[in-house]
Amino acid sequence: MKIEFENNSIDFNVQYGHTKKISIRIDSLGFITVKAPNETSKEVIISAVEHHAKWILEKKSNIADARQTPKEREYQDAGKFLHLGKEYFLHELIETGDLTEDILKKNLKKFYFSSCEKIVRERIVSYQNQLRVKPKTIEIVESKTKWGSCSSDKKLTFNYRLAMAPIEVIDYVIIHELCHLIHMNHDRSFWRRVGSIMPDYKEKQEYLARYGGFMTC
Repeated sequence: MKIEFENNSIDFNVQYGHTKKISIRIDSLGFITVKAPNETSKEVIISAVEHHAKWILEKKSNIADARQTPKEREYQDAGKFLHLGKEYFLHELIETGDLTEDILKKNLKKFYFSSCEKIVRERIVSYQNQLRVKPKTIEIVESKTKWGSCSSDKKLTFNYRLAMAPIEVIDYVIIHELCHLIHMNHDRSFWRRVGSIMPDYKEKQEYLARYGGFMTC
């Protein structure tokens, strides 16, 4: 969803669930998530966001200022890295000890590869069943340009950096590539199929477009 406030656009993702009241969360990359009770009307959600609009814009401005000049990665206990959409200290993700920076970099990348493969293989099963498709192979790779790919012989690949994204964004890439097993092109039928499984897929695309550059190690 989106609202306009004092000549600023505020884009946000809505998650419905068994919660008693509306809450607004802004993650470390400035992505806004509104959690609302099931069946809450669009008008009520928009009103809640408008009520907190000044706070939201101030928070997003602070985040943007902090990230305007990319910080050099700190491969030590105080260094922070993304995993599943949240920031963690390096020692929360891997063993650090007295290891050199080169070894820490190598071990962190191994962690992301392993995490991405585990998540993809767990999450892909239900979507395969819904779409009634099955890939020939699944591989985790390193890529600077693609989050995922599907070959003509039904082989799927996923970028290890997806392990840094929220689960719902990983799900989008999984669904996207599985739908290519049915429609190889990005035609209208393809996007209809993606939307049938994930109606808000455009919000996931936007997340990757906005924050993909920060998903590095």
